[in-house]
Amino acid sequence: VQLQASGGGLVQAGGSLRLSCLASGRTFSNYFMGWFRQAPGKEREFVGAVTWSGSSTIYADAVKGRFTISKNNAENTVYLQMNSLKPEDSAVYYCAADTRRSAILTGPEYWGQGTQVTVSS
Repeated sequence: VQLQASGGGLVQAGGSLRLSCLASGRTFSNYFMGWFRQAPGKEREFVGAVTWSGSSTIYADAVKGRFTISKNNAENTVYLQMNSLKPEDSAVYYCAADTRRSAILTGPEYWGQGTQVTVSS
């Protein structure tokens, strides 16, 4: 499984960014796809996840109502739309994949490289 995240950058507080995660290497129909982030000096934390069918999503309380995960199955791509960004959202964002729901929340098997998001105040 290969996961390639992109779309990070510098944005002002209140702005928006959309991250993309291109998945390849196998059929993902039974996978959960997730996003995590890690800020300097902090542990990696769960941001949100979606079933590959797109029928179910879950978000961390810190981003609920501001971030939205969506998918384009035809392009094997998962998106993280981030609105109303805050300086505390600054982190390296990682996409991840696993077939187990419990694992996608805590410790997925497959990880992509991170993409930096910086929100200026």
